[in-house]
Amino acid sequence: MAAVDRRAELEKLVRTHQRGVWRYLRYLGAENAEADDITQETFLTVWRNPFDQYDERATAGYLRQVAKNKFLMHLRAKGRRPEVGSLDEAAQLFDEFARDDGGDRQIDAMAECMRKLQGKARRVVDAYYKEGNSRAATATIMQMTEEGVKTLLRRVKESLRECVEKRLK
Repeated sequence: MAAVDRRAELEKLVRTHQRGVWRYLRYLGAENAEADDITQETFLTVWRNPFDQYDERATAGYLRQVAKNKFLMHLRAKGRRPEVGSLDEAAQLFDEFARDDGGDRQIDAMAECMRKLQGKARRVVDAYYKEGNSRAATATIMQMTEEGVKTLLRRVKESLRECVEKRLK
């Protein structure tokens, strides 16, 4: 295959699957910067070692497997011990949850559900997650106890989970 054809094929592969691979790595526990690096390494690996692409689902599965192996090697190199059992379980859950589109539907559903949050629920989510405040700082901002913030966040997360599940059905 000509170098130009291989390059165009790789560019298409990256455009189609980069977000899904990155999200998969984040789901497995990679930090943002780690996911960036390992995603790049994943595509460099398939550039160096081309594979037969049968269909989009098989390609996405193959790329996730390469990314998972790269993530495991990264953890070992850093002296971190991966919890392989939970990693395998997380990989399986991701495959069931987001295999068709790399999680785009789920993210769209979450964004829609987040837009519906109002009042105290919205303020606590913004203070804790968006602004990155500790639970204690969020409690001060919200004029609540820490335990009250914990309870409210748990309720909001449950509400968001239910909303996302409804939107995905």
